[in-house]
Formats: sequence, structure tokens, C-alpha cells
Amino acid sequence: MDGSSITFSFFLIFTGAAIFASIALYTRQPLIIAYIALGAAIGPSGLSLVTDLKLLSDVGHVGIIFLLFLLGLDMQPSALVSTLRKSTVVGLASSGIFTLMGFGVAWLFGFSLLESLVIGAAMMFSSTIIGIKLLPTTILHHRHIGELMIGLLLLQDLLAIIVLMLLNTAGGEADPEAMGLEIALPFLALPLLGAAAWLVVRYALLPLITRFDRFHEYIFLVALGWCLGVAETAEVIGLSAEIGAFIAGISIATSPISQYIAVNLKPLRDFFLILFFFSVGARFELALLGSVLLPALILSALVLAVKPVVYRYLLKGMSEKRVLAWDLGFRLGQASEFSLLIAYVAIANSLISQSASLLIQATTIITLLASSYIVVLNYPTPIAISDRLRRD
Repeated sequence: MDGSSITFSFFLIFTGAAIFASIALYTRQPLIIAYIALGAAIGPSGLSLVTDLKLLSDVGHVGIIFLLFLLGLDMQPSALVSTLRKSTVVGLASSGIFTLMGFGVAWLFGFSLLESLVIGAAMMFSSTIIGIKLLPTTILHHRHIGELMIGLLLLQDLLAIIVLMLLNTAGGEADPEAMGLEIALPFLALPLLGAAAWLVVRYALLPLITRFDRFHEYIFLVALGWCLGVAETAEVIGLSAEIGAFIAGISIATSPISQYIAVNLKPLRDFFLILFFFSVGARFELALLGSVLLPALILSALVLAVKPVVYRYLLKGMSEKRVLAWDLGFRLGQASEFSLLIAYVAIANSLISQSASLLIQATTIITLLASSYIVVLNYPTPIAISDRLRRD
């Protein structure tokens, strides 16, 4: 067999995922754990059966794009404005606290000032995939906790874009004026992209869908093209593909066909998310873990313990109910896929050492795994092992 063949890689990944998922279900483990464990087992750090991780990581990233597109399909534009307004204070305050926490741990373990700042910044974010995928659909779209979670995650997405642009700029030789322009660009581009998407949907997309709505394959193709097209446009103008996909979803949410699109795209989303989590496990350097194991365990424990508490008290200060505040805090009590991206970009620009990058990756993976357990075993989710907690 050709180990570099994409077909052979897909065979290994999805057959392996089916086997690992079966074991996970028999042993009452979250399925996400199975996909990450499979990546570690057959990736370069394990048996080296799958080696083209750059391609798989890029392909898997499409799953996050579809996840945000589906989220947008179920949210009306007026609800989005209200959601962001409620979550801005909590989002900014919590991000500052988590950055200081990560910076403090890194500094105590002897990392440089710049490395400590990057590690701290990586701890700001919570996982969009864990947060949204483990929240039942009825709660996500029809209850207050779903609105708050969406607002916080979208605000974190914007902050992540700024951090990534700062890292890319710091890796080059751009002057401060150009850097300021790059930071301001997303906030200028966001409303322009939203307005343009609304115009295209109203005057081009909806008339086409209305005329050819009998052809289901056509609607599916239009939805895919629209999602990926706006996502790519967003990246070109300085935003992220995730935000572009979310805007694409919101722009078509008022259409009566939006729920049909959402139902048909969910299996495709899950296909790509399996690849994403596989690539997370496969890209981790297991051989070097020992060098950062102690700081990674300490930082992971702090993330898992501090994030729920911070969200609980910040939300309580916003007059939210105590039960809701704890629920949301534990669902967002982990590092993020953006944390991994920050680690990859920072080391590619020679801003941090291999150890610093590995610390971010290890903390992210540990908290993703532990947080999945906490949520799946204690809160309602679509993939709960307990019948009492399984909701969708």
C-alpha cells in the first residue's frame, strides 16, 4: 500500500475511527477522545501510517467552517446583535484574566517574555467545536445559554484574528503604522462583508433557490458554494474563514430553505470534523512531551479550574442565573483549536521555541480531552453516554 495515497489515508482514518469509536462507546468515553487517540496512534509520533498531516489538517479545517455555517443558518441577524452586546463585557474581561493566568505560569517556568505573552494569549480562547458540538441543538438555538455561548465564541474569534495578525506581522518587518492598519482592517471589513452577503443573497441567491427549489442537488451545491465562497472572501480581506462562514449562514437564515440546508450538511460537517480531530492528535510530538509535562499539567489544571469559575462570577455579575453561569463555564472550560493555530504560526515565524509551542499544544489537547469528559458525563449533550443526559 502507498502510505502517501490520500485514499489509503482515508481508509486508515475512517476504519480506525470506527474501531476506536466502538471501543470508546463500550468504555463510556466521548467520541472526540477516540479521534484524537487515533491520530496519536497512527500519525508520525505513533506507527507513522499517515504522514501527510498538512493536507489532512487543511481538509479537516473545513469541518469548523461548516460548523459555523450551520450555526449561522439558525440565527437571525437581529438576534446576533443582541447576543454580541450581552457578551462583550464578559468576553473581554475573561480574555484578560486567562491571558494573565497563562503568562504567569509560563514566566514561572522560565519562558521568555515574548513566549510567555504568546502562551498567555493562546489560553484566552475556548473551543468552538467542544462548545457548540456538545450543546444540544434545541438549547443552542432556542435558549439563552446558546445565545451567550455564540456571542462569547464569536468575540473570541475576532480576538484570535487580531492575535494571529500580530504574530504574522511580528515575524516580518512591518512598520507600526502598517501594523495598526492590519489590526483595524477586520473591524472595517466585517460590516462590509455582512452587507455584501445580504445583497447577494437577496438579489441573486434567493431568486435562484426559489426558481429551482425542486432540484435538491442544486440547492446543496449552491449552499456549499456560498459557504466556502464567503469563507474564502473573508480570509482575503483579513477576517477568518470561520467568521466568513458564519456570515454566509446568517445571510441565508431568513430563507425558508435554511433548515433543509442545515439538515443535509450535518453529515458532511461530521466527516470533516473527524479529520480535524485526527490531525490534532497526529501533529502532537509525543517524544518531546516529557520536557513540558509539568508546566502543561499545571496550566491545564488551571484552565480547567479557573475558566468555569471566572465565567460563573462574570455572568453572575451580569445578572445571569447561577445554574446557567456554571453550565456555560464548564462548557467553555478548555483551550481552543485557535490555541493550536497560534502555536503553529508563532513557531513558524520563529517567535517562540519548540518547547513553548509544545506547551500550548499539550495544554490544549489535555484540556480538550478533560473538558469533553466533564461535559459529556455531567451535562446534556447529543453524544452523552447516559440516556438521561442525551439530548439533540
